[in-house]
Amino acid sequence: MERLGDILTLHLPKTLAFGKGSAVRLADDLAAGPRRRVFVITSRLVLPLAEPWSQSLRQRGLEVSVWEGVNREPTVTDFQAALKAAQAMNADAIIGFGGGSALDVAKLVAAMLDNPQDIHEVFGIGKLAGRSTFLVCLPTTAGTGSEVSPNAILLDESEHVKKGVISPHLVPDVTCVDPLLTRTLPPAVTASTGLDALTHCIEAYANRFAHPVIDHYALEGIRLIAGSLRRAFDCGDDLDARARMALGSLYGGLCLGQVNTGAVHALAYPLGSEFHVAHGVANAVMLPHVLEFNLSAAPESYAQVALALGAVPSGSTLETARCALSLVCELSRHCQIPRSLSELGVPESAVPRLAKGAMKITRLLERNVRHVTEEDAVAIYRKAFL
Repeated sequence: MERLGDILTLHLPKTLAFGKGSAVRLADDLAAGPRRRVFVITSRLVLPLAEPWSQSLRQRGLEVSVWEGVNREPTVTDFQAALKAAQAMNADAIIGFGGGSALDVAKLVAAMLDNPQDIHEVFGIGKLAGRSTFLVCLPTTAGTGSEVSPNAILLDESEHVKKGVISPHLVPDVTCVDPLLTRTLPPAVTASTGLDALTHCIEAYANRFAHPVIDHYALEGIRLIAGSLRRAFDCGDDLDARARMALGSLYGGLCLGQVNTGAVHALAYPLGSEFHVAHGVANAVMLPHVLEFNLSAAPESYAQVALALGAVPSGSTLETARCALSLVCELSRHCQIPRSLSELGVPESAVPRLAKGAMKITRLLERNVRHVTEEDAVAIYRKAFL
């Protein structure tokens, strides 16, 4: 426990509800509270879940407006449209209902609703002045962990770069994780979001900023996801698998913030920015190649990752660590994740600019267990074409 004496501060929701049916109980709690004008941010795909729940709030006497404009990985323009709509309603509560994109937009809208700062002023770490608007998050995927993280990501179209706002003010007042809301997730979304959550946990455990407090969540998250994703993918109605995935994703979200992720996410971001590759898919494709690059720098950490993934100790520590590669690849294959960037329609000619884009994500690259140069990034991307 070399870093047990290091200071680590966890910023958690004031209220965290977890369990089947918790979303119904949340509706009762909101109706009994002081907020009367509720602005719900969601997507068209999630609307069949969000609208009935929102209607239950209306039946309890609240004024509710549902904004369904988060239908891709969100951009600055999407955020600005949501903010304008929430301001027009004079909302006193913001609810994010959906996947990580909807939750990220909701978190930023709540923070910026009566904030004189411009969104471009708050990109980065600790630049957000505060938040006075009540914020609730209900995830409908088991993936991003945004419901408990201090992070929100937007694509800045002016620079074609994904940018993050990282601030404790983005942690919701209330988070409700109801596995019933994930039951209708299509297999492909179950797979991509689940592998995103797995990547959060792996990258937080093998990390230059790793901390024993986070290690617990990271390893348990790996165990839960590795042991449940196949079943959730094969049989979406399996509520036990859904609950385990939801908990694993929650743990992954708790890994973000002060520890955060590393080179997998840094190299995945440009794939989403330029080629609109789903974030979880981009992570899944890049994960084994970054693991292979990193193994020699932290074999002990990756051996523990391998064991959490289900490996049996094999020979040396490095040999056990290498099992993580094969197990991650097996899980991706089972979940029908594309194996290469070429399968995603990314041309190999894009590698140099992808590498340049990845090198801009310094807040994550500095956390990677092995230093990554631009030449390294080029080599990793090229391997991802094989």
